[in-house]
Order: sequence, then structure tokens, then C-alpha cells
Amino acid sequence: MLPATFKLCAGISYRHTRNMTGLRKNAMVAIHHELNKLAGPGTSNWISQVRQRSSLLGSRIEEEEAYSEEEMSYVKQGESALQKAISILSEQDGWTVETVAANGDKVLSKVLPEIGKVFKLEVVLEQHPDNLYEELVENMEQMGEWNPNVKEVKILQKIGQDTMITHEVSAETPGNVVGPRDFVSVRCAKRRGSTCFLAGMSTKHPNMPEQKGVVRGENGPTCIVMKPSAEDPNKTKFTWLLNIDLKGWIPKTIINKVLSQTQVDFANHLRHRMANNVSMEMAHAC
Repeated sequence: MLPATFKLCAGISYRHTRNMTGLRKNAMVAIHHELNKLAGPGTSNWISQVRQRSSLLGSRIEEEEAYSEEEMSYVKQGESALQKAISILSEQDGWTVETVAANGDKVLSKVLPEIGKVFKLEVVLEQHPDNLYEELVENMEQMGEWNPNVKEVKILQKIGQDTMITHEVSAETPGNVVGPRDFVSVRCAKRRGSTCFLAGMSTKHPNMPEQKGVVRGENGPTCIVMKPSAEDPNKTKFTWLLNIDLKGWIPKTIINKVLSQTQVDFANHLRHRMANNVSMEMAHAC
């Protein structure tokens, strides 16, 4: 029976059977049944591990089956944005320094085929990655309170634990060199060990068509990566990949300057926000 069970499970890896109703769920049930027969009264470690992993896979399958076709489309867009962003960030060659702040914050850039110019902010923040993840993901809609470059962030839809669709409205730059823009984005938030990711790219959503009088920009792939600093695990190596098309008739020299400065400003605003959060926690503790 066991060989037949694994043939059934292998079948779900083939494209033409992957979406057959109930097939993957039946495979998980069969695995559990066979593992229980193998285990007997004294379950070995490897059987326990396989059973645990098959249980997690079964949960993921049930979660995916609960999504509509539209929801799965958003999930795949978010995961695609994350994969593309990680691929870009993994390439260390070809980056040009755009600006270096007095505190060491650095913005680099490079031009990629079919994507265009991407910017990369590299900073070290005096915060643990978990605290930053909570602020940027769980408290995302509060960003307009502490980042003057953002007017509003609103979550239009959540799909499972990892995916959300957001609407963001940016503020005009000083002197109104670049007017307000709005963006509709699909975002994918993931944790891998001690590293946190927040990736995204532009999408469309029926609840937020283009707004009259506001230019809709496009972004993606974008990604924020937060991981403990090698020197101090309570600090965070913070990397932000930015790829954005502001639309409109704006000279590229101005766009490049605006985007790199926006990244530097963001790091400073985030520092102030986190410092204020710590001060408030200490005040409440007194």
C-alpha cells in the first residue's frame, strides 16, 4: 500500500493533476494513514518529522483550496514580487552609489532590462527586526502619522496571513516638483527564521479604480528586508529595494533625486517613529 500512496502523492507534482479537486487532500490523508501503520507503538523521530511536515503541507493545501481564483491570483502576484526582488538583491555587482548620508545611510542604483532603474537603501537601525516588522506590517495603516511623504495607507483586502492589497497616497514633494501620486499594490509579508520580508508590486483592485485628479503610479518589484545585524542581533540590517514609475512628464534627473532622497528620508522618519515608540513604552511602564 505504501508505494501506491507515494505514487498518489507524486501525482500532485504534475501540472495536469495539480489542481484536480480533492487529489492533494486525499494524498495527505493517505500519508497519515500509512505513517500511523508504520509507527506502531514507538514512533521514530523521522516518522514524526515527516508526519509534522505532511500536516503543515495539508494545512497549506486546505488554505489554498479555500481561496477564490481572484484571491489566488493576488497571492501569486505577491509571491512573484518577492521572488523577483530577492533575485535582484542577491546580485551584488553593477550597483552605483547615488548618495551617502552623514550617518552612513546609503542609496545605490542600477538599471535592469525590462524593469528599468531600481534603487537600494542600506541602513542599520537601532531596533530588533520584530519591532520593525510590527510597525511596517501590522501597523501599516498608521504610516501616514509619522512619514510626511505619505498621506494615507489603506488595506483594501487581506488574503490569508501573508497577502494584502493596499492603496497608498503619497504627498507632494517640496515646491510641488512632483505632485501627489496614488498606488494600488499587492503586498507579500514573510518571515524566514530571523529575517523578515515585505515585498510588493502594482496591481488592480475593483474597490479602487483610478482617482480623478490623482496620477496613478506603478511600482514593483519592491521589497524591504529586515534581518539582525551581524555585529549586534538587537540591531537590524535594513534593505529597501525600490522600483517605481511616477508617470507624468518629469525629467529623469529629478525623479532619480526625488526617489533617492525619499529613501533616505524614510529611514530617518522610521528611526524617529521607533524612538518615540520606545519613549512611550517607558512612560507607560513608570
